[in-house]
Amino acid sequence: MSHQKTILESEIKPKNATEYTKKTNSAALDQLPFEDRRSFENAARGFIASVDEVVIRRPDDRKITFDLTGLAFLSGPVPDTVNPSLWRQSQLNALYHGLFEVIDGIYQVRSFDLANMTLIRGNTGWVIVDPLTSAESARAALDLANKHLGARPVTGIIYTHSHADHFFGVTGVIDSVDAESGKIPILAPRHFVKEALSENIMAGNVMQRRATYMYGNLLPQAPDGFVGDGLGANLSMGTTGFIAPNDTINETGEIRVVDGIEIVFQMTPDTEAVSEFIFYLPQFKALCTAEITSHHLHNIYTPRGAQVRDALAWSDGINEAINLFGNKMEVQFATHHWPTWGREAVIDYLEKQRDLYKYIHDQTLRLANHGYTKEEIAEQLALPESLAKDFSCRGYYGTVSHNAKAVYVKYLGYFDGNPANLNPLPPVEASRHYLEYMGGAEAVIEKARRSFAHGDYRWTAQVMNHVVMAEPDNIEAQILLADVYEQLGYQAESAPWRNFYLTGALELRQGVPAGSPARISEVMAKGIPLENFFQSMAMRLNGPKADGKTLSFNLFFTDTVESWLLFVKNAVFHAFPNRRDQNASAALRLSSLDFKLLMIGLRVPHELIESGKMTLEGNAGALMAFAELFDQFNRRFPLVTPRER
Repeated sequence: MSHQKTILESEIKPKNATEYTKKTNSAALDQLPFEDRRSFENAARGFIASVDEVVIRRPDDRKITFDLTGLAFLSGPVPDTVNPSLWRQSQLNALYHGLFEVIDGIYQVRSFDLANMTLIRGNTGWVIVDPLTSAESARAALDLANKHLGARPVTGIIYTHSHADHFFGVTGVIDSVDAESGKIPILAPRHFVKEALSENIMAGNVMQRRATYMYGNLLPQAPDGFVGDGLGANLSMGTTGFIAPNDTINETGEIRVVDGIEIVFQMTPDTEAVSEFIFYLPQFKALCTAEITSHHLHNIYTPRGAQVRDALAWSDGINEAINLFGNKMEVQFATHHWPTWGREAVIDYLEKQRDLYKYIHDQTLRLANHGYTKEEIAEQLALPESLAKDFSCRGYYGTVSHNAKAVYVKYLGYFDGNPANLNPLPPVEASRHYLEYMGGAEAVIEKARRSFAHGDYRWTAQVMNHVVMAEPDNIEAQILLADVYEQLGYQAESAPWRNFYLTGALELRQGVPAGSPARISEVMAKGIPLENFFQSMAMRLNGPKADGKTLSFNLFFTDTVESWLLFVKNAVFHAFPNRRDQNASAALRLSSLDFKLLMIGLRVPHELIESGKMTLEGNAGALMAFAELFDQFNRRFPLVTPRER
C-alpha cells in the first residue's frame, strides 16, 4: 500500500510551541534562580575587544566557516520555543564574545569557535592553549589578540586533550615545519596521538554524521531552530589539520618551562577525554582545568558517539586538583565558558563539579544493585537541590538521564539481564512486527495523533518511529514524527538534545542532505603517523570483498627511509615495519605522503608513476585490486529512517 501524498508547505515548516510545551518551559522559570546574575558578570569580566560582526571566512574562497550574527536574537526575551534555562546559557555563550583578560598575562578569545583559545604571554611570544577546531578561527583569534595586545610570535602550543575542537585548528597559528624541527614545542598528554586519531579517524565518519545532529549545523539560527551548543556558541566548519606533539607529559608533577612560563601538570586520563591533562601556572596563581570542569553538566557519554567516560575518575581528577592546587590558586579558567575568580569561589565551584559526577556515578550503581535497568535509573535519578539549583551543574550539554545510562553501560554493558533483550530483532524487522500487532500503520497513526494532542510526546516518538522504520515511504508518519521531535526539542534544556530532535525533524521533512565521500584531507594525511594511518586502512577493508584473496606489497618510503610489508590474508589487513616478502605481489617506492594520498583517493597510480614520484615493480593489477578492497564512506546517511543493507 502506497502512503505517498502531496506535502503541504505548512507541513514542513517549523510549528509553534504547543500549550504543553509552553507549560513545560514556563515551569522552568519557577524552578531555578534566574535572578542570580553572577555568571553574566564573570562572562563579561576582563573584556578587551571583539569585532563588530563575528563572521570568519576561508581566505581562498571566502566561504563562511563561523558566524555568530544569526544568534543576535538571543538578546531578546525568551520565546516559547526554547527552554528558558538553555536560553540563558546560550546568551552567555553567544553574546559575550571576543578577547578577554583572565589575569594580567593570560588572555582568552571566546566564542570564535566551540572552545576557547587561551594565550599566555611568555618572555618573547604567545604560548597558545588549544588552537580551536579550524585554522580560520584560530588565525582570527590570534589576529585579534595581536591587534589589541601587541603582535607577538607563537612560541609554544599546549593541547590539553584529544578532542578535535582543541587542536584541529593548529595550522592557523603555526607551520608544521617549526614543530617538526622543535623550534616550537607542542605539549600534549600521554597517548594523545593514539586517542585523537582513534576518535577522529577510526570512527570519524559515523561520528561526524551524528555530530551534524548534536551540533545542529544543518539548522537555521532562529528561536525555533539552532540557539547554541551548550558547551559553546557554535562549532566552526573550516579547514582542519593535524600537527603531532613533540613533547609528551606522562606523569602528574612534571614541569615544563616554555618561553619563560613555568607549567606544572596534573594527568587526568579517562575523564572528559581518555588523554587529558590540566595544569597550574605558579607565577599567575592560575589553574587551567582543561575540560574536566565547565559551567554545566558535561557528557559522560556524548550523543555523537565516543567511548563512555569514567565518571569516578573524572570526580577523582577534580578532587586531586583541589588537593594539589587549592591553597595556591586565585583564578581558574578552562577551555570552554568563562573563568572563576577568588580562591573560595573557585573551591566551591570545583567541589560542586566534583560532586556532580560522583553523585551520578554512585547513585546509578546503587540503583543498579537494586536491580533497576539503565532506563529505569535514568527515569528516577535527580540531582540533590544543592547541585540542581546551581547553573554550573545544569544539563546544557550532558544530561542526568543519558549520563546515568552511560555509567550503567560502563560497568554492566548495554544488556540489562532480561533474556528478551539478549538478541532482539533489528529496528526495521521489529517495527514491521509491531505494526502488524498494533493493527497496521493507519491505526497506529490515529492513536499517535491522540497521544500527541495530549502532550505525550515521548511515547508518540517511540510509536511513530516504528511506523517510519517499517514504512519509510509513509509521508504522513514522517510528518507526525517530525512534529513530535520538534516539541521535544523546544522543551529540552540540553542543547545537544534540542539539536538532535530538531535535526531529526528537519531530516524527516526535507530528507537526507546530499553528501560527498568522506576523505581525509591532504593536510590531515600529512600529520597522521603511518602506524595510525595503517590502522585506519584496516578499518576500511571490506571483509566480504577480501574473502579468499591473498595480496602482499613491499613498500619503501623515500622520505622516511622506512620499509613496510602490507598484506591481506583471511580478509584482514596487516602492516609490519622492517619486513619484506620475497613473493610479494608488487613492490612500491614513493614518499609516505604520496602513499597516503594514493590510498585515500587523492592521487592515482599512473600519475605518480608518470611524474616519477613512484616506481612499481611486479603486478600492477594487484595494486588496483588491492585499492578496490577498501570502502569509501559517504558523509551523509539516514539516522531517522531505515538504512539500506
